[in-house]
Amino acid sequence: MSGLVDAFLIVAVVALVIARQFRAQQLDTARRWWVLPVVLAVVACREPGLVDAHHHTASVLLLAAELLIGLATGAAWAWTTRIWTEPDGAVWSRSTRASGLVWFIGIALRAGLYGLGAALGIHQDSSALLLALAATLLVRSGILAWRARSSHPASVRSWAYGDGMPRPAWKERV
Repeated sequence: MSGLVDAFLIVAVVALVIARQFRAQQLDTARRWWVLPVVLAVVACREPGLVDAHHHTASVLLLAAELLIGLATGAAWAWTTRIWTEPDGAVWSRSTRASGLVWFIGIALRAGLYGLGAALGIHQDSSALLLALAATLLVRSGILAWRARSSHPASVRSWAYGDGMPRPAWKERV
């Protein structure tokens, strides 16, 4: 794939993920949460420019740092996401402001790595960013699925003495 197509794919996935993260959505632990990250990783690994041939060691170190940032971002994003269980057993999630801060820091760190690589003269292809995005989504989805399976339904309101008794009517004073 060309760099333009990779860039479009990355922007589309990030826009979709960010747009959906702040809306409450039901989690389904039975679905295959790992499919999208695996597809992104396969697309990224198929590209020949993942590692710069002229700066092999430095390029691999930048790729490793990119993956570590991706893993940390995914874990922090998952742990800052609010999860709750409805009385019917449905598990819901919604990202918080802290999740937005995690995204901002992750993007800033990745931009810093890109700047460092450019300063060192290392050619960085968009496939490294795509692979890190796949790692972010894989870790986030895995942690959320684990948290959803381990969450318990909200307790049903218990009855207290006097709940079933009629209330006295409010009287108007003239």
